[in-house]
Amino acid sequence: MSNQTGLTVPLTLPSLQKSYQQGTVTPVDVIKSILADLALRGDDGIWIYTLPEQTLIERATTLMQMSASQRSQLPLWGIPFSIKDCIDVAGHPTSAACPGFTYNATHTNPAVQKLLDAGAILIGKTNLDQFATGLVGIRTGYTAPHNAFSKDHIPGGSSSGAALSVAAGLVSFAIGTDTGGSGRVPAGFNNVVGLKPTRGLLSTRHTVEACRTLDCLSIFALTATDAHTVLKIAQGYDPVNPFSRPADVPPAHLSSYQAKQAFRFGVPRPKQQEFFGNTDVASRYEDAIKTLTDLGGTRIDIDYSVFLDANNLLFNGPWVAERYVSVGAFVDANPEAVFPTTREIILKAKEISAARAFEGLYAVETLKQKIQTLWHQIDCLVVPTTGTVYRIDEIEAEPLTLNSNLGYYTNFVNLLDLCAIAIPNGFQSTGIPTGITFIAPPHSDNYLVGLGSTFHHTSNAPLGATPFRLAMASP
Repeated sequence: MSNQTGLTVPLTLPSLQKSYQQGTVTPVDVIKSILADLALRGDDGIWIYTLPEQTLIERATTLMQMSASQRSQLPLWGIPFSIKDCIDVAGHPTSAACPGFTYNATHTNPAVQKLLDAGAILIGKTNLDQFATGLVGIRTGYTAPHNAFSKDHIPGGSSSGAALSVAAGLVSFAIGTDTGGSGRVPAGFNNVVGLKPTRGLLSTRHTVEACRTLDCLSIFALTATDAHTVLKIAQGYDPVNPFSRPADVPPAHLSSYQAKQAFRFGVPRPKQQEFFGNTDVASRYEDAIKTLTDLGGTRIDIDYSVFLDANNLLFNGPWVAERYVSVGAFVDANPEAVFPTTREIILKAKEISAARAFEGLYAVETLKQKIQTLWHQIDCLVVPTTGTVYRIDEIEAEPLTLNSNLGYYTNFVNLLDLCAIAIPNGFQSTGIPTGITFIAPPHSDNYLVGLGSTFHHTSNAPLGATPFRLAMASP
């Protein structure tokens, strides 16, 4: 899956911006190339809705008519992007991958509005696991997408289309969401970066919520620095959103990462590592640990049980009730309009009592307290993005258990109020990508981006599924 229409530069921000400055490519050229590629692809499950061709051309033309001074004030001038179709943009439909649920949005999510105000061009809205419920990417009321590298394998979810739009070279970045791994799992499966910022940095107002107390907007990009650029533009305290918060000062040693800086990274004890029989992913994980050691890191084996306890709370605790609060009335009234597995998960909320909810809250606070001592021992936790990847037919045969397996290294992050970044980590013998994820306390986003970027640049890796490659860092 690569860009088929002949753009000679990758859609990374520096590359595209340099081409714009040199006059070798214009925003109209980029839009026409994307539109041609979309026409060639047909309905491959990436998109639920794309903006009309005329609208896109007019947006690009308007940007080109700006003066040099005006352009300089727009850090994302002419940069194409996509958003997950559970995020609102005024005047355009939102479906959350459920055709019967579709409504025409009257407001724009504040983070998305910041990106538009910075000069970015919205191409359209991408597919997802319906109501952002799942880590597989194929629970949709529309055409189910497949992995960027294999028609037989899942793309990961719930932000499947967002990750695929970046991997395919159709946009420079994508905005997804993340509750239990939705902004990281599809990044790992499709060889792109998935940045799950500190909870609350990006406003979630005007979205179809999955779990309101846990939801984050996430960023997919071809490189960690591109994702970080987008984060810095889109973040900002939203006084109307009670779950928004401003960026805070991290611990001094986690304020930023510098190349060749000594650091301590935690890995689960060997007996707590789980790859579900996938020796390729296990091998790539060990390779990543060696690379991090070569970069100046010190490996520290940690007790992963506290994170597994948090995982269990998310999957089997009361937070599923939040999904019912968001869309339960629609599901009750229109059960046949909802994907069967999604319907089963959401309606389970009716069995959850207020007492269970409070028990869950108490348990989370206890777990948060337990991991505080851990952060005195390590600077970050390093885990596989997922322990394995599954074929589409495997997921269809065993949807709940295998989905749960995919969250082994992801589910706890928002519940414990941590930030994370998923970075490509090479390929399995089957040609399917693997990923590695760096996790740290809240507000350590800058540090994780720096470390993740340094790790990524240790190889001349492909950029997504495009013909372009990442430049290796100088030794």
